[in-house]
Amino acid sequence: MTLQSILEFSNAGSGTRDITADVARVVAQSGVKCGLAHVFVQHTSCSLTITENADPDVRRDLDMVMGRLAPDGDPAYRHDAEGPDDMAAHVRSVLTDTALTVPVGAGRLLLGTWQGIFLWEHRTTPQRRRVVVTLLGT
Repeated sequence: MTLQSILEFSNAGSGTRDITADVARVVAQSGVKCGLAHVFVQHTSCSLTITENADPDVRRDLDMVMGRLAPDGDPAYRHDAEGPDDMAAHVRSVLTDTALTVPVGAGRLLLGTWQGIFLWEHRTTPQRRRVVVTLLGT
């Protein structure tokens, strides 16, 4: 069985948003008991990540590290068509992931105890993002 759903999210700008419950809802409604959930974001300036869901300091620290690796407004960037955060957002997206695969068992996501799925916005301005969830299984 293969099923697909598109989730849409609005955000206020840079940072992470926990989308675990949204993806889990798609899994639960699908009827898939055993298989894979493939999660893909249809954009080039945000990403997906699985990280700790208990302490928000983890995500704040990840934002800080990513800002050091790909700073907004670096004068070396040539691509700045949409502002000083434009190229930095693309770099951050490439350094992370636009797709994740999570196993499904007993009709639920088989994430670890402290794991969550996060949509990670790399632009500083509000955005609307589309996430495709594809389920493969029985």
